[in-house]
Amino acid sequence: MPVDTTGLGYTNFRFAEVPWSVHVVKVPRTNGLYELHSVHAAKSAVGLDTLSDQLLLANSATGAPIAAINADFYQRDRAYAGAPRGLQIIDGELMSGPGHDTSFWIDANGEAHATNVESLFRITWPDGTTTPFGLNGERSPNRVELYTPAIGRSTHTSGGRELVLDRAEGSPWLPLHIGKTYTAVVREIRDRGDTQMNPNSLVVSLGATAARRVAAVTNGAVLRIFTTTAPALHGVRTAIGGGPVLVRDGRPQRPPPMAAETYEYTSMFEQHPRAAIGWNQDAFFLVEVDGRQRNLSIGMTLQQLGRFMVSLGCQDGMNFDGGGSATLWFDGEVRNSPCERGEREIANSVVITKERHGKWPQRGPPAVGYGRT
Repeated sequence: MPVDTTGLGYTNFRFAEVPWSVHVVKVPRTNGLYELHSVHAAKSAVGLDTLSDQLLLANSATGAPIAAINADFYQRDRAYAGAPRGLQIIDGELMSGPGHDTSFWIDANGEAHATNVESLFRITWPDGTTTPFGLNGERSPNRVELYTPAIGRSTHTSGGRELVLDRAEGSPWLPLHIGKTYTAVVREIRDRGDTQMNPNSLVVSLGATAARRVAAVTNGAVLRIFTTTAPALHGVRTAIGGGPVLVRDGRPQRPPPMAAETYEYTSMFEQHPRAAIGWNQDAFFLVEVDGRQRNLSIGMTLQQLGRFMVSLGCQDGMNFDGGGSATLWFDGEVRNSPCERGEREIANSVVITKERHGKWPQRGPPAVGYGRT
């Protein structure tokens, strides 16, 4: 795959006999000019934007966006549209907790990982009992959810009981980070839901069933909040959900078995538009496969995508949301052909930025290797 003098390259691979059209951006890991970040629509924990619009939200202090790809699966509608199904950490801020699928993250030493991350998030109440909680998502009647200011104007909940929390003296506080312990004081107790958010407060929301299982809490009560995971992700500044793993130690992987033959599972063995991230010691690869377009590209199964990524040189790789969400952006424009004839609004993305030196204030270097048949 051809690259420029910095190690950056883009190629549209064409396989006319299938047909397949695959878009790949290769980003050097050994060149300090480039950084990988996760971004969420509207700079919040919920909401939907196109990939192109999300690039406008990238932290300009980190550099100019040069490439991007859609990322995690997400809730599609209602009040929590855009809530990711998995973990997301943006520049160190914990936006959503781990789900049941794979997470991609970069550790404090710069090494990339893709494994299941187990949430050990919990709240310790004044009587010493503990309760697990979710983060910035839709709260069910029997669950507890913690909301940070990243949720937006309010918690969007209905009913239940909500505790407005302030920082206890000496405790770390916002923005929320992973692998930390926070001590909080209950300032207000509400029984109507949809609590207004304050930039300096947290809200613990208990569904009606969950509230009956928790001992009564009064104003002034002290709670402890743990954002622990297994494995521990101390110091992680970038993480995103997705899955399953496509490549492990240079070998393509078969999708893991599931208890039920759901569409989510059976579609892994069908040919659809796909998006993924892969890597080796030298480079990251953003990979998008066009699909559902008979004369251009029919899409790939997950195993086909894994084999293709191995052919690129990936030692490891993870799947992202596909179908109409599959979008790849490079050097100022969307490069692929979305199956819905335009960009779909999505929850979050992986963005590559290039350090600003004055030469490319808005756009990256010329793309190279525009096609291969």
